[in-house]
Amino acid sequence: MERADSLTPSTDADFIRYQLDCVEDALFSVSLNLGGIQDIRPGVHRSREGKQLDGKEILEVAYTLDAALTLKRAIAMNSRGPLLDVASSIGSHLNLVRSALEKLDRDGSVRDDASPKLRQIRRRLNPLRNEIRQKMQDVLERWGDMLQENLITIRRDRFVVPIKASYVNQVQGIIIDASASGQTYFVEPGSVVPLNNELARLLIEEDQEVRRILMELSGQVALEEGLDMTMWALGELDLIAAKARLARDWELSRPQHSDAGVYHLEQARHPLIEKPVANDLHLDHNTRILLITGPNMGGKTATLKTLGLIVLMHQCGMYVPARIAKLPVVDGILVDIGDEQSIQESLSTFASHLKHLKYVLDHAGPNTLILVDELGSGTDPTEGAALAQALIGELLRKETRGIITSHLAPLKLYAMETTGLQNASMGFSLESLGPTYRLQVGQPGRSYALAIARRMGIPETVLGQATEILGPEGNKVEKLLENLEAERETIRSQREQLDSLRQEANLIRNQLAFDRDRIHEERDELLLKAREQADQIYRDAIETVRKLRSKAQDDVSRPKVLEELKELRRASMAERPQAKVEPALEQVRPGSIVDVPAYGASGQVLEVRGDELVVQLGVLKITVRRRDVRLKQQEKQKVTSLMSAGYSRFNKEINLRGKSGEEAIEELRSYVAEAYALKETPLRVVHGKGQGVLRRMIRDFLKNEKTVESYHDAEPYNGGHGVTIVNIRTK
Repeated sequence: MERADSLTPSTDADFIRYQLDCVEDALFSVSLNLGGIQDIRPGVHRSREGKQLDGKEILEVAYTLDAALTLKRAIAMNSRGPLLDVASSIGSHLNLVRSALEKLDRDGSVRDDASPKLRQIRRRLNPLRNEIRQKMQDVLERWGDMLQENLITIRRDRFVVPIKASYVNQVQGIIIDASASGQTYFVEPGSVVPLNNELARLLIEEDQEVRRILMELSGQVALEEGLDMTMWALGELDLIAAKARLARDWELSRPQHSDAGVYHLEQARHPLIEKPVANDLHLDHNTRILLITGPNMGGKTATLKTLGLIVLMHQCGMYVPARIAKLPVVDGILVDIGDEQSIQESLSTFASHLKHLKYVLDHAGPNTLILVDELGSGTDPTEGAALAQALIGELLRKETRGIITSHLAPLKLYAMETTGLQNASMGFSLESLGPTYRLQVGQPGRSYALAIARRMGIPETVLGQATEILGPEGNKVEKLLENLEAERETIRSQREQLDSLRQEANLIRNQLAFDRDRIHEERDELLLKAREQADQIYRDAIETVRKLRSKAQDDVSRPKVLEELKELRRASMAERPQAKVEPALEQVRPGSIVDVPAYGASGQVLEVRGDELVVQLGVLKITVRRRDVRLKQQEKQKVTSLMSAGYSRFNKEINLRGKSGEEAIEELRSYVAEAYALKETPLRVVHGKGQGVLRRMIRDFLKNEKTVESYHDAEPYNGGHGVTIVNIRTK
């Protein structure tokens, strides 16, 4: 918590990137389990001041260091890199941990075997206590009537019995204590005084030895080497774990670094609003400042703060509440939000704004972000608008980026005429008379005051008077904005219609291309099947003729043979049957290249799942049905050549994924030998990417195989590092 409270934004882009790498590592590689880790700094500091820690404090240090070592091992096994740097600062501290656990029990008490002296003392204590109890039991029997209660108790570390006050002078012993009522005295019988004295002496020696052991362990904590680095690393890992958990719980995303002055946010959300409305924000060299106008309570200030908070989170090395975030690293965020009147400084609302705006103007630059709320408010609207325009002009001249909110109508017109300044507004529903909180870039905001008043039932006479008071000039800006908004809406609608028609045309074109290719495939497959059937008929006919010629040598059977020959001829002249053709897609296998018309792209088949294929399209992995893809031309030619060449049944691809190293190499050795004998080359050896272990073993084998000419990775679109292409020697 302390580390998070002191979190400050950085202006070092490399450090920010490193912090984000650590969070990513914690999210996707290492589960940072900090169970058993406590904040041991107070105890460590007390030990360094020469103070004695109690057993529980020392155990807390030991358990924390032991858990830290376990965490370090987990990071070493699973981290992809960034967290290793932090974890490397965690020391082993095995001697301290072992010493503490050997000398202390789980409750923090010092164990009997913590030292030989303590063992000796405690071995004497138990028999001595038993002897005292035995003697006290004898006393109870002798003093029965004088006892207030028949029991043995301890007062001031000495064994005593409760005696009635009326008998206290009749017993031989020492009064150790009395009850609050004075009716009972706790007396140490004279017969056990020497034994109690011996017990007291041993208890003193025990306490001294326990203190010595605890002081020794405290000194070991104080002098432990590398403890500060371990505590620092644990604090860093705790902070990184908190960032990762926040990113997971709030569904945050990693921000990407952008060029200076470019802010791009998609579906950005205010991180502190329970059910925020997501908006897109974009600032660059063309839109340097966004001017948001519109009615109060519409979300202008929340949108402004959203950008500021996301920039701060990014520069604190945190994931941000946006689907996509591309942000620069700024030198500072200059803000004027809220009303800070000051009686002591004699500042009005307007004066306090001016004080802040002066600071903004003095420090604004190309690498700063400015956030100004309600610019020009707090004074006469005409003068406020003039001053606001001048201030915006100066900020644009300084090449700064930012968001400004305002109610002033002249600023809306100024934004339409000024390069680098873009109008925007927050959506408002006239149906519900409430804000939608949607940011509408390019569209200036309107007040909707008269429309809202009419819907709320204000009399038309009052509204008419308001319109007359406003006059044609007063309503000029609103009319201009209304006409502009209508024109833009028309253009937007036409653009949407064109986009819809374009998408429909693309779908039709893709479907036609798909149907054409499917027909071509079916034709080729029918021809292939028919050719195979014709070949079989021919072979059967030759065999039949051979048999008939053999029979023809017998004169008796000659007429019958002639009749069979005629029948065979009639059968050969009959219409050929329609071949039922299995589609070439049945030949699709992992590694095949297929076209996916719906995506307008080609990709490699990674996995075959019955009627479904898993296909890699660039960085995208999709699952499609067989009938929704078509085999690439080179794949179809390969299938045809294999089927037509009946003598060649060698498969030029071998899949070794999922096999152990020994199994894979043994299978590959036989496969390469067969390929060499058949002069088949090149070969595709599919081994997958994974950790690269199988790939290295295969490469080591190929390097020493004399029948191998060369080998290399497949093309990125055809398997990349997961496939090795092997060229076999043919001479």
